[in-house]
Amino acid sequence: MGCFQSTSRKQFPGYEDPIQLSSQTAFSVSEVEALFELFKSISSSVIDDGLINKEELQLALFKNRKKENLFANRIFDLFDVKQKGVIDFGDFVRSLNVFHPNAPQEDKINFAFKLYDMDGTGYIERLEVKQMLIALLCESEMKLANETIEMILDKTFMEADVDQDGKIDKSEWHNFVARNPSLLKIMTLPYLRDITTTFPSFVFNSEVDEVAT
Repeated sequence: MGCFQSTSRKQFPGYEDPIQLSSQTAFSVSEVEALFELFKSISSSVIDDGLINKEELQLALFKNRKKENLFANRIFDLFDVKQKGVIDFGDFVRSLNVFHPNAPQEDKINFAFKLYDMDGTGYIERLEVKQMLIALLCESEMKLANETIEMILDKTFMEADVDQDGKIDKSEWHNFVARNPSLLKIMTLPYLRDITTTFPSFVFNSEVDEVAT
């Protein structure tokens, strides 16, 4: 353990002790150490500097760095807690914690809200949902006519925007998700529970079909 810590601290800015990170998250110490191996792989995929930049995260999420992706950008912005344009190991683990199957449902709901609230106003607006939906559709190679997308938006806001002010506040979002739990499927990565025994690709599978039904 001592060797693990000493070599890691020298090579990785923002490295934090696995025991400390375990106490702050749903991960065990051994899971945090497994995540460190994952972090090392991602952070050296483009620039070997011990930090994850936006291009490296997009490559890890979607195996594609050729084009910008709004979903990947939003994930990066929320993981980049210090707003330095890079993600260090501590922030990586704490941010990834929200996708753990054992993470509190409330944390998942709040993270998903921030994911859609792109301009940080405290509300989810129709254009933000449309942009995110198009990005997810594009990444999953699904194509829907604009009329169909508008119908999905109409249905979403009819059900979620209770006071009909054209935007969804946090309370409305909580109630909407409670009635439509499939919206949070993207907020759980089942393999994180067994990361010490399984080491799969770090890829998000977008449940766009759930939203579209």
